[in-house]
Amino acid sequence: MPAAAQSDIPPVDAIVSSPNMKQLSNLPFRAPMEGQGTVGTDIAFTDNHAIQGNYLGFSIYDVKNPKKTKLVSQVLCPGSQNDVSVSGNLLFLSTDTRRSDDSCASAAQNDGSKPYWEGMKIFDISDKSAPKYVKSVETKCGSHTHTLLPGKDGKNVYVYVSSYGPSDAISKCKPPHDLISIIKVPTANPGAATVIDTPVLFPNGGFPGVGGDINNPGGVPTSGCHDITTYPAKDLAAGACMGDGVLFNVADPEKPKVINQVTDSKNFAFWHSATFNNEGTKVVFTDELGGGGGATCNPQTGPERGADGIYDITGTGDARKLEFRSYFKIPRQQADTENCVAHNGSLIPVKGKDIMVQSWYQGGTWVWDFTDSAKPQIIGFWERGPLPNGGGGGTWSSYYYNGHIYSSDMVKGFDVLEINDPRTNSAKGVKMNELNVQTQGQYRE
Repeated sequence: MPAAAQSDIPPVDAIVSSPNMKQLSNLPFRAPMEGQGTVGTDIAFTDNHAIQGNYLGFSIYDVKNPKKTKLVSQVLCPGSQNDVSVSGNLLFLSTDTRRSDDSCASAAQNDGSKPYWEGMKIFDISDKSAPKYVKSVETKCGSHTHTLLPGKDGKNVYVYVSSYGPSDAISKCKPPHDLISIIKVPTANPGAATVIDTPVLFPNGGFPGVGGDINNPGGVPTSGCHDITTYPAKDLAAGACMGDGVLFNVADPEKPKVINQVTDSKNFAFWHSATFNNEGTKVVFTDELGGGGGATCNPQTGPERGADGIYDITGTGDARKLEFRSYFKIPRQQADTENCVAHNGSLIPVKGKDIMVQSWYQGGTWVWDFTDSAKPQIIGFWERGPLPNGGGGGTWSSYYYNGHIYSSDMVKGFDVLEINDPRTNSAKGVKMNELNVQTQGQYRE
């Protein structure tokens, strides 16, 4: 697919796509999830329902019939980013802004020297029409994102909390912050959830950065992790930790072990997220150049910055290493007003292939193949034109679940997309009850 020219940028709010992708439905935000402060964030899936995070709380949708997706319930509970995960009847919600208290009626508390709360909230969603707040757990520097890792005894689920951005002006988030927080949640008694450890992952301080600027390659020093993806079936995890890409052994969920670290001071500015292939032999890391607010899908930025980095995992056991193979970036040029950079995506379960769908903010939703790590190939795309008045937005997360693609748009709400292509159609037969993209399940070959 050739790169788009400036003349190919669609009009404001217009929809364009490759012939093999289309939109089935869109559900705009509704009160209380609309208006000032609303930002659509991550998505989790359970029992033919999709749960969409929002800076104002979360929404639950019934997606049993994707063409007739319907809103089931909404919970107003402000506190960015409100990333979500599910485990059985439990919903986990990240809070990464200082709040006056841990309630859903809290107010912003921007002064880090005054009493505040931030961290993890746990809800009971056994009745999806009426979620119930169960428990809060405070964590150091809050919870920017979080990742679930089921305990092998089936009695506990572990929550790896990623956070960063320490400052001497923030009373409970002072540097150094080279750690994650581990919450242990007894599934039969979630009210007993507690932080059991805050392991330091980077005793040497991690990557020191180059200039400290998220807009420049190698710019951000490591001071915590942005996101972690676990792969329980392989006892592996991959961490996107600001200036470092990290491979972990998580055979003991309470004691994750760093087995390899990589950096990319040439082209990566901010290691943002990670996706394993199904075999657990590759990792796709994303670089969120510009922090998600920059217009980086243009000729000036080029094809290797603000991109995905594809790494093969070589070796065995704790001697495994991440070996760089290539970059992937969307070829369609975006307008200078459109924030566009690699963001959240998931595998599409196609036997014998490594195919994923991925969000690129205002660059839209893209499907691509990295079976050949050195030569990734595009399969399809769907995107909107620029927002009115040069506003920021676009798709935060695009995930494949039970035959369809679901996209959380920061401004437009919740999109349901379909791809019809011989390279991906076999995935429609793979059904999952529960899907947390950052807790990768294994589909059978």
